[in-house]
Amino acid sequence: MKILFAERLKDLRTERGLKQSTLAAALATTQRKISYWETGKVEPDLLSLCKLAEYFSVSLDYLVGLKDY
Repeated sequence: MKILFAERLKDLRTERGLKQSTLAAALATTQRKISYWETGKVEPDLLSLCKLAEYFSVSLDYLVGLKDY
Protein backbone atom coordinates (compact mmCIF):
# COMPACT_ATOMS: atom_id res chain seq x y z
CA MET A 1 0.00 0.00 0.00
CA LYS A 2 2.76 2.41 0.93
CA ILE A 3 4.21 3.00 -2.53
CA LEU A 4 0.93 3.12 -4.44
CA PHE A 5 -0.56 5.49 -1.87
CA ALA A 6 2.48 7.77 -2.11
CA GLU A 7 2.24 7.85 -5.91
CA ARG A 8 -1.50 8.46 -5.89
CA LEU A 9 -1.23 11.29 -3.39
CA LYS A 10 1.50 13.04 -5.36
CA ASP A 11 -0.40 12.56 -8.62
CA LEU A 12 -3.62 13.94 -7.15
CA ARG A 13 -1.81 16.96 -5.74
CA THR A 14 0.19 17.77 -8.86
CA GLU A 15 -2.77 17.22 -11.21
CA ARG A 16 -4.52 20.01 -9.35
CA GLY A 17 -1.47 22.24 -9.37
CA LEU A 18 -1.18 22.30 -5.59
CA LYS A 19 1.99 22.83 -3.61
CA GLN A 20 2.61 20.57 -0.63
CA SER A 21 2.26 23.58 1.65
CA THR A 22 -1.14 24.44 0.16
CA LEU A 23 -2.42 20.92 0.68
CA ALA A 24 -0.99 20.85 4.20
CA ALA A 25 -2.80 24.07 5.10
CA ALA A 26 -6.09 22.71 3.74
CA LEU A 27 -5.71 19.57 5.86
CA ALA A 28 -4.41 21.37 8.97
CA THR A 29 -1.13 19.47 8.88
CA THR A 30 2.46 20.25 7.96
CA GLN A 31 4.25 20.37 4.63
CA ARG A 32 6.83 17.97 6.05
CA LYS A 33 4.11 15.40 6.75
CA ILE A 34 2.81 15.70 3.18
CA SER A 35 6.37 15.23 1.93
CA TYR A 36 6.86 12.14 4.09
CA TRP A 37 3.58 10.66 2.83
CA GLU A 38 4.55 11.30 -0.80
CA THR A 39 7.97 9.71 -0.40
CA GLY A 40 6.63 6.73 1.55
CA LYS A 41 8.63 7.51 4.68
CA VAL A 42 5.46 7.64 6.79
CA GLU A 43 1.94 6.35 6.28
CA PRO A 44 -0.99 8.55 7.26
CA ASP A 45 -3.40 7.62 10.02
CA LEU A 46 -7.03 6.81 9.24
CA LEU A 47 -8.30 10.32 9.98
CA SER A 48 -5.73 11.81 7.60
CA LEU A 49 -6.64 9.28 4.91
CA CYS A 50 -10.30 10.24 5.27
CA LYS A 51 -9.45 13.95 5.00
CA LEU A 52 -7.38 13.32 1.88
CA ALA A 53 -10.10 11.24 0.24
CA GLU A 54 -12.69 13.89 0.99
CA TYR A 55 -10.45 16.74 -0.15
CA PHE A 56 -9.70 15.09 -3.49
CA SER A 57 -13.20 13.56 -3.87
CA VAL A 58 -11.86 10.03 -4.25
CA SER A 59 -12.60 6.83 -2.38
CA LEU A 60 -10.32 5.45 0.30
CA ASP A 61 -10.01 2.32 -1.83
CA TYR A 62 -8.62 4.37 -4.71
CA LEU A 63 -6.32 6.38 -2.48
CA VAL A 64 -4.69 3.31 -0.94
CA GLY A 65 -4.55 1.36 -4.20
CA LEU A 66 -7.32 -1.18 -3.75
CA LYS A 67 -9.22 0.11 -6.79
CA ASP A 68 -8.15 1.93 -9.93
CA TYR A 69 -11.07 4.36 -10.07
